[in-house]
Amino acid sequence: MIYVIDHEDSFTYNLVHLLEGFAPTYVSNYYDLDRKKLDKSKIIVFSPGPGDPSHYPETLKIYHKYKGFKKIIGICLGFQQILYAQKAEIIPQKKIYHGYQSKVKVLKSSTLFKPNRIFLAGRYHSLKLKEPFISSSVKITMRCLETNVAMGIEDTINNVYGFQFHPDSFLTVDGKFLIQKILQA
Repeated sequence: MIYVIDHEDSFTYNLVHLLEGFAPTYVSNYYDLDRKKLDKSKIIVFSPGPGDPSHYPETLKIYHKYKGFKKIIGICLGFQQILYAQKAEIIPQKKIYHGYQSKVKVLKSSTLFKPNRIFLAGRYHSLKLKEPFISSSVKITMRCLETNVAMGIEDTINNVYGFQFHPDSFLTVDGKFLIQKILQA
């Protein structure tokens, strides 16, 4: 089962519908977590949401509890939460990207996706990863061609993955394929 933690974002159910095409999916509001279902799940997804990662301390605790034991996927805010849990700094961007389509390039550091592949992705965020970011296990695997902002991460040691963009958005080409590759990893 896939457990989606909803951080009260209008895109959460788009993401849930995408995930339901692959496995039984349970979703709960961030403020109403089902601990027993979390324990039974095989995959935990941190949804998009408003605010910044520091506003969701329970997600941080869940990340640390299950990292290395369950597959964890973060989308948008969820992506930032994973990085924040890894001691990264999440900062405002100069430009807000809401409903913006960007070209994203897969880097050679990716083990899941073909390096140098370029695709269109839907962005809905005002925050970004402050770089340089150093981690022994989390690798930046995708970047925006226009801004060079980190757009994808992979931690194959701990089975943790994330996208700054929305694979569930109609602005993202092949979002279903991107999610499928992570779920099959």
